[in-house]
Amino acid sequence: MSGGAAGTTRHRRNPGGATSENPISVGGATLFMVICATYFLVPIWWLFVASSKSRSNLAASDGLWFAQQFDLWKNIGDTVSFDGHLFVQWIVNSLLYAGLGAAVGTLLAAMAGYALAKFVFPGREAVFNVILAGVLVPATALALPLFLLFSKVQGVDTFWSVFLPSTVSPFGVYLSRIYAAASVPDELLEAARLDGAPEFATFFRVAVPLMIPALVTTFLFQFVSIWNNFFLPLVMLQNERLYPVTLGLYAWNSQTNQAPELQTYVIVGSLISIVPLILAFLLLQRFWQSGLAAGGVK
Repeated sequence: MSGGAAGTTRHRRNPGGATSENPISVGGATLFMVICATYFLVPIWWLFVASSKSRSNLAASDGLWFAQQFDLWKNIGDTVSFDGHLFVQWIVNSLLYAGLGAAVGTLLAAMAGYALAKFVFPGREAVFNVILAGVLVPATALALPLFLLFSKVQGVDTFWSVFLPSTVSPFGVYLSRIYAAASVPDELLEAARLDGAPEFATFFRVAVPLMIPALVTTFLFQFVSIWNNFFLPLVMLQNERLYPVTLGLYAWNSQTNQAPELQTYVIVGSLISIVPLILAFLLLQRFWQSGLAAGGVK
């Protein structure tokens, strides 16, 4: 009797056989998600509202609502055109660092993870343990050693000093190995090899399509990490034309005492800088959904 009572407390069974969730638990989960969404969206809303105000209205009007004069497009134009379109150069730099870095890093991580999952060779577990240890090392701890290495080859203050370290993703290797071991059947690989396919062709034609959800996850994590990277460019770069947008906005913000108009440009630039991140998640989420659905069918 007690077990039956506990079962009816958790859910009720409809005449058709379907179960309905407890309204209290559903309401609690919904309230929790609303609170979390509000916590994350309020700063973005403030950024959007503040970007639509003139410098004089920024401090005088309500922080979470628009002023009478809507200056968003004017502020965007002023920010983009300031100092010879320097902000546009920073956005392009960030897209190159993050886009190319995440793509190359995802490819290298996928190949390394696939090799660790599907090939047996001496020292395989030792290599994997070293990669796992790399996940635990914070990126800031590597900035100074990287600076010393690049200074030995005159690579400091160049595009490569930021780009090359960005292509390394220990977490991506770990995720790729776990996913390759679980989702790429050995029978498919053996069939491809019996048909005479080279190892690279087997990897790209058989393994990669099955690893798409893991690769998209690796790409997004790497893209966001590189886009938000600040300390490595701060250590490596001196030429402001090579700055990513994070370092560029920091440079502007440090000059607001001498040039007060830069305060508005920093706010508007911050709003523009989050747009590529939002677009990346919106455009790539369908790969996650398709991967989860395929995994559920399997």
